[in-house]
Amino acid sequence: MGNIGELIAGGKAILGIEFGSTRIKAVLIDEAHKPIASGDHIWENRLENGFWTYHDDEIWAGLQDAYANLKKDVADKYDVKLTKVAALGFSAMMHGYLAFDKDGNLLVPFRTWRNSTTGPAAAELSQLFSYNIPERWSISHLYQAILNGEDHVKDLAFFTTLAGYIHWRMTGEKVLGVGDASGMFPIDPKTKQYDAVMMDKFEDLIADRHFAWHLADILPEIRLAGESAGSLTAEGAKLLDPSGELEAGIPIAPPEGDAGTGMAATNSVKQRTGNVSAGTSVFAMVVLDKELTKYYPQIDMVTTPDGSLVAMVHANNCTSDLNAWVGLCGEVLDTFGVKVSGDELYGTLYRKSLEADPDCGGLLSYGFLSGENIMNCVEGRPMFVRTPESRFTLANFMRSHLYASFGALKVGMDLLLQEEKVEIDAIYGHGGIFKTKGVAQNYLAAALDTPVSVMETAGEGGPWGMALLAAYLVNKEAGETLADYLADRVFADAVGSSVDPDPKDVEGFDAYAKIFKDAIAVEQTAVEKL
Repeated sequence: MGNIGELIAGGKAILGIEFGSTRIKAVLIDEAHKPIASGDHIWENRLENGFWTYHDDEIWAGLQDAYANLKKDVADKYDVKLTKVAALGFSAMMHGYLAFDKDGNLLVPFRTWRNSTTGPAAAELSQLFSYNIPERWSISHLYQAILNGEDHVKDLAFFTTLAGYIHWRMTGEKVLGVGDASGMFPIDPKTKQYDAVMMDKFEDLIADRHFAWHLADILPEIRLAGESAGSLTAEGAKLLDPSGELEAGIPIAPPEGDAGTGMAATNSVKQRTGNVSAGTSVFAMVVLDKELTKYYPQIDMVTTPDGSLVAMVHANNCTSDLNAWVGLCGEVLDTFGVKVSGDELYGTLYRKSLEADPDCGGLLSYGFLSGENIMNCVEGRPMFVRTPESRFTLANFMRSHLYASFGALKVGMDLLLQEEKVEIDAIYGHGGIFKTKGVAQNYLAAALDTPVSVMETAGEGGPWGMALLAAYLVNKEAGETLADYLADRVFADAVGSSVDPDPKDVEGFDAYAKIFKDAIAVEQTAVEKL
């Protein structure tokens, strides 16, 4: 503890901060890349005027609270003040739309990745580019605003993602890590910059609108992992730590999206590796060794933090409805005066699912709080359905919701694995759903019919991954790639577990997935009627 305290006091620790859908978390790591302190802030998006959003003041209040809680954790554990770090980095939910005028004023409230309001724009751009442009991508939000005739578009001077916004306010630099940038506009894997041909097509598309801006001028500049992206300004330091104790001048890594930090956190930036990040949303990232034969609406093409081509299957919904049901079970226990911790509640219920029928006994869940483009659902209506013949047990009930958390993901991944015959050497899972050992990990292996590994650091997820990218910025040696740095310096002695898919669970999940796909009209009808 004394050595760690000296390390922190000497400004040698490294900080990663990530804005997730429900939690803003700060993680401090030591020189061995191990987490030594953390702080977080709970927040939640809201649906206002037809858009999922977070208020601007909530962004900054949440950041400051997470950092203040980190400082408190440092003080409590090591009896030192946190005043400086060797490097830091910010990451956040990818995609979405944060638009600013020439004076830096936010033109419209933040539109998050969760919005499925850009269907016409996404469809038209996908056809124009012959490239899948998902609804949540930033360029879809921009073009939909143009199609809608929104007045603010004429005043646009800059647009970016949440991570890019935070970084800009911290450094004054309008830059973005290539992984996060690849969720704004397509990247050319050869140049590792925005695709020039597609940018020209977009300019031609909107030429008759006569805007004062050009796309190249309003997108953030791209930085690869390890490249300089600016340093913490005095204003940024005060914004992050209003107490004034944090020193300015700290190097800051290129801001990344949660997909990129997930790849870093799971050592899956090499070709033929992949990871699944599970939280409010769930996405699988597979680093390709060749381009796909065609584009699929269900598969995004993005990049690793150092610019390698990645196939991404993203489902908007994962654990939100599952968490709500677990919360309801906890409320039942509270009503009877039974007090259990959150870890015990989740762990017990998750492990109960292991007693279930492999196909969940005919129970079916759609945990769609928001729209799900993979399943052609414009909006979400969480549903739990059974027939009179279904085996309605607690075990089947829990397994149904756990399966459903990966349901839409499986539909998209089946295209990648079965249609494109993509080969994967290793899949790594990370996120809170994997904290209970041998449950969600087993079900993901069944869904993908592929071995799945979960490391002990899986629960750390994105903020730890962002800290690793910040460490790479200041510690890399000449010619040392990100993949080599992670493999040799971070994960060489990593401890974890790997499970092979159980044939019975594979068969059971396939049966569940068939019903999940065949009965989707029930969910779509609920959107129309409820």
